[in-house]
Amino acid sequence: MDTDDIIGEVLTKIRPTEEERAFVESLMMELKAIAEETIESLGLDVKPYFVGSLAKDTYLAGDHDVDLFLAFSPDIPLEELREKGLELGKAISEKLDSYEIAYAEHPYVRARYRGVKVDLVPCYDVKSWRDVRTAVDRSILHNRWVLENLGDRNDEVRLLKRFLKGINAYGSEIYIRGFSGYLAEILVIKYGSFLDVLKNADFMLRQKIIDPGNWLKREYELAMKTVRREAEADRPLIVIDPVDPRRNVAANLGWERYGFFYFKAHQFLETPSREFFFPENRKSGSYLGELRRKGTHLVTLAFDAPNLVEDVLLPQLERTARGFEKALPREGFSVLGWNVGHSGNKAFIMLEVDRRERERVMIKPGPEFFTERGWDFYRKNERVWIRGKRLFAEKRVKEDIAEVIVELIEKNQVAMGKNVREAIRSAEILLDYVPKELGDEAYLFLSREKWNLKG
Repeated sequence: MDTDDIIGEVLTKIRPTEEERAFVESLMMELKAIAEETIESLGLDVKPYFVGSLAKDTYLAGDHDVDLFLAFSPDIPLEELREKGLELGKAISEKLDSYEIAYAEHPYVRARYRGVKVDLVPCYDVKSWRDVRTAVDRSILHNRWVLENLGDRNDEVRLLKRFLKGINAYGSEIYIRGFSGYLAEILVIKYGSFLDVLKNADFMLRQKIIDPGNWLKREYELAMKTVRREAEADRPLIVIDPVDPRRNVAANLGWERYGFFYFKAHQFLETPSREFFFPENRKSGSYLGELRRKGTHLVTLAFDAPNLVEDVLLPQLERTARGFEKALPREGFSVLGWNVGHSGNKAFIMLEVDRRERERVMIKPGPEFFTERGWDFYRKNERVWIRGKRLFAEKRVKEDIAEVIVELIEKNQVAMGKNVREAIRSAEILLDYVPKELGDEAYLFLSREKWNLKG
């Protein structure tokens, strides 16, 4: 099949049908009516706005999450916005099917209505970036900008989003660090089509700065401040937000996810296939076979996952894995790779290491013998000798990596995420073995299929 045939076939799957569009429109009309009625009954001066992919008609078939923003006058204080916004969100949700309170910069309400997730988010009704006071205020401006600039390229955005999802590079959450929907829309507006975005994967990386709002002419000082800050942070791309010169739309995009996009774009243009959009299940195999093939070992810490949202839990697990990656080499073990995640209510950290045991005795270098610390070293150690000016001693060491890990945790010698520290203290430490439900995960990690650019 040639590229056009593949794109045509993919579009029939991802473009919403007429029935679906009718459902979405009626859902939005009902929600708007409920919101307006509730605002009026509470005597509030608030405008409801739909934002996100439904409002911009860039949503994928079957993906109907609703973002309803409740825009308050910029004159009211932030504390009042939080209080009244939550009160209004709850009052609207009482008329929907169910709801819960969620927390971001300020509390908002996550509801469900007619089988669809509905986020009710308080914000300020801003007309310009100069009025922005909370992180969510820009969403209304983003919506407006995309609607004014996208034209009839909605399907091009759908293709890019589905491609990014297929290669596992979609989502700007901190634990994914991929492309946001808004970034995908900007790239299509900037380059013209899905295929043109792929063709520019190399160019945009070399160019580094994308400025669709022309801020480097209109607000040079502010825009340059953003560029310098983001260049210093070594971001793959700097996409100056067309509605706010102070913000990089690609700030959360990590090098790994951009790298995935970079290679997969090249591969698709060379050998197009629907697999890029709808990958088949990832390969499975034996993690024990991988350990035998490589001669390495697998240490898994399994523990009850603290009750945290993924955006918080996964970065904390990553921080802890990096802590072990730094601490274990000091104890004579090399960490060849790590992997984190959760399965049901269990969280895990997997470490691939070069050995399970180490030497019984280590040589411990000490200070110069004629110092106060030298005397302290001399008193504390059993076998002590001098080489040049420095003292040395033999140190008997724990041999097994599981013992070493327990000791490191007990002595607080591993940097760990603060919300997972206590749970890890009671973790089960498994050597070269994982429970059945983690078998595939262990194989994908050890074989590197999880991140395989050629897979």
